[in-house]
Amino acid sequence: MPNILPLAPGMRVLCRDAEWLVQRINASNDAGTQHAVQVVGVDELVRGYQAIFLTQLDKIESVDPRKTRLIADNSNGFRRSKLFLEAQLRQMPAAGEEADLEGLGAFDPMPFQIIAVKRSLEQLRPRLLLADAVGLGKTIQVGMILTELIRRGRANRILVLTKKSMLTQFQAELWNRFSIPLVRLDSQGIAKLRLQIPTNKNPFEVYHRVIISIDTLNWSLD
Repeated sequence: MPNILPLAPGMRVLCRDAEWLVQRINASNDAGTQHAVQVVGVDELVRGYQAIFLTQLDKIESVDPRKTRLIADNSNGFRRSKLFLEAQLRQMPAAGEEADLEGLGAFDPMPFQIIAVKRSLEQLRPRLLLADAVGLGKTIQVGMILTELIRRGRANRILVLTKKSMLTQFQAELWNRFSIPLVRLDSQGIAKLRLQIPTNKNPFEVYHRVIISIDTLNWSLD
């Protein structure tokens, strides 16, 4: 009789020193004793990365929710718990067709910026050219568009390509105004990252929201 695999879609498993979410399980032989487990990464190193593990080659361990360790929240006013719940709510995609720009940041959106956000939501794959004059808020405009796309689950991967002189400003604006974290992968950042990840890993597979300069991109492609 074929062995019953103690795994099912929706379970979390540990494999190759990372945590994964099982999406699908298929038998890889006629006897049904070996399986191909399709997973997606959930921890920081492999988040969003899809893979297929074979039970005859990889050691796959299920994560038992009964062994979850509960930690008391001793913060003032249960601040940590509230932040956790808020983070979970922010991960729920928005379903409305109109942009929700209320309380977006410490600024007043201009009419032309709101129009650009609406046009981006109307397109299946947004393609917009923002060619305003200097000082008219293109950075804020980009942050508004990215925020609405993130809310709808349409901006899981972000790559910001800019001049080297604009890296710090762009990174700071998107974080301070919109809470969008971008990992700065300049030449030093890439060198440090390669010491922390496996040699066969691409840095852009580890971090999905990245800011990089044109010069660094040319250097990495050479």
